[in-house]
Amino acid sequence: MRGYSQTSVTMGVGTGPIAIAVNPATNKIYVANNGSDNVTVIDGATNRTVTLAAGSAPNAIAANPVTNKIYVANLDSSNVTVIDGATNSTVNVPAGTRPYAVAVNSVTNKIYVANIGSADVTIIDGATNDTTTVAAGSEPGAVAVNSVTNKIYVVNFSSNDVTVIDGATNNTTTIAAGKYPVSAAVNSVANTIYVVNMTSDNVTVIDGATNNTITLPAGRAPDSAAVNPATNKVLVVNTCGNDPTCGDAAGTFGTITVIDGAKSAAGAPVAATMLVARRPEAVAVNPTTNQFFVPHDVGKILTVINGANGQTSTWPIAVGPHAVAVNLVTNKIYVANGGSASVTVISTR
Repeated sequence: MRGYSQTSVTMGVGTGPIAIAVNPATNKIYVANNGSDNVTVIDGATNRTVTLAAGSAPNAIAANPVTNKIYVANLDSSNVTVIDGATNSTVNVPAGTRPYAVAVNSVTNKIYVANIGSADVTIIDGATNDTTTVAAGSEPGAVAVNSVTNKIYVVNFSSNDVTVIDGATNNTTTIAAGKYPVSAAVNSVANTIYVVNMTSDNVTVIDGATNNTITLPAGRAPDSAAVNPATNKVLVVNTCGNDPTCGDAAGTFGTITVIDGAKSAAGAPVAATMLVARRPEAVAVNPTTNQFFVPHDVGKILTVINGANGQTSTWPIAVGPHAVAVNLVTNKIYVANGGSASVTVISTR
């Protein structure tokens, strides 16, 4: 497992940083600041920052490294701010009511915005900014893209299902999930989709070729997942860990559910659980180094998990981490600390 440099940098950003997107092609990092209605742009080489105006309550952000465009879903102004990464100029594109999540298919140059208030998805043509609307389930709040198959998976919080959009035709299919699905992760190599169900404490695994599903157990209140397509392993973050009350009492732990995708696809529902620090909040992966990164709200630490052997190490971060992202080119880790209006940058040796 790689070590870490002796120092990290925590820099100020806007109020309530809630989401991060990385453009590895330009080494720029984009932080959506929900409380100050703007985006902080970090130069990955120098850590210098620029602030750009967004809409009201930016809640999610995604980058297209091919076109160097960045898309910010603004929850309260019902639009998407499109940033030109070359010039930092912006334009606002209308979306549905309360856009909550955004994802990019960089192959087709289409952008998918889940509108939690209007139960639909706004599809933006990246070349023209023209839009199309497709119906989804109740409270669509997460979206994931398989750019290989051109299928888009929209997680519907309240209808307990997933809307699958065919990117070529915009036709849709609905697949049942568990109770209160909140996020999804895609393994584009295996064509498998993992839907995290928060209140039923499990994961719905979708076969992208057939839409058949199996259900795997998770820990208490699973919240997010990350896939390493190189190893076909999936890590699911369980926010309440071993605490049935979902509190923060001393002695409680967060947990990570580790899914072996190959064995699960073969019909064996294989999942294992490992303990981590309290209140894990998110997860990101570097497939090249086979490392997973999990920030914790309690204890102000980042847990680094070696995907090969499960060994862990920790690194200090700031208060209230909400999101984590990795630049796969530089192998720098960026943690958005919503409780302290900052981003912690950790560099590997």
